[in-house]
Amino acid sequence: MSVRVVLVDDQALFRAGIRMVIASQPDLEVVGEASDGAEALRVVRETKPDVVLMDIRMPVMDGLTATAQLLDDPVFGGEPPRIVMLTTFDLDEAAARAIRQGASGFLLKDADPEFLLAAVRTVHSGSSVIAASATRELFATFSAPEKKPVPPAFAELTEREREIFGLAARGLSNAEIAQREYLSEATVKTHISRILAKLALRDRVQLVVFAFEHGLA
Repeated sequence: MSVRVVLVDDQALFRAGIRMVIASQPDLEVVGEASDGAEALRVVRETKPDVVLMDIRMPVMDGLTATAQLLDDPVFGGEPPRIVMLTTFDLDEAAARAIRQGASGFLLKDADPEFLLAAVRTVHSGSSVIAASATRELFATFSAPEKKPVPPAFAELTEREREIFGLAARGLSNAEIAQREYLSEATVKTHISRILAKLALRDRVQLVVFAFEHGLA
């Protein structure tokens, strides 16, 4: 089954280019497009895609506002699409804010086509973090100077789960963690799922955010 993607950007030419790149892949398909955040709300609700590529800065309604509304929309039954923010520069405070809201990562608009395709697949599979080193740098730059106290839920993690939490917080993929810890990828995936559930986190990028905000990175 194909990964269903919605493109949201106010530049029609940019959308056309991304659409062509995605359409060339047998496992991906574009199911809708929007030119601003308000239109995105309608299109995403109608098509219920797996992944949304969302520009941050648009007229009418920006990507931050649209992302916040989509992630909390009851129409998705608690399972909203993964949203990847599109930005023109890597250290973008707006991208950091969007990820704190629940976006699943960010992507530079001038990224190579192969990297964009890999990012869509990565965020859909949940096996790793898009541009892990760039994501860590983003939060190292824009994290609050005072760390939040570590919540009691973190103490509920087992010793093994804390080890895997630390590796995942550094952006390692399931495959990389499995190789490092001499585990199967399926076992790592199970551990990650349990960690996310115990900490009430949406996905791996939220785990990275959690680690930075609580001084655990």
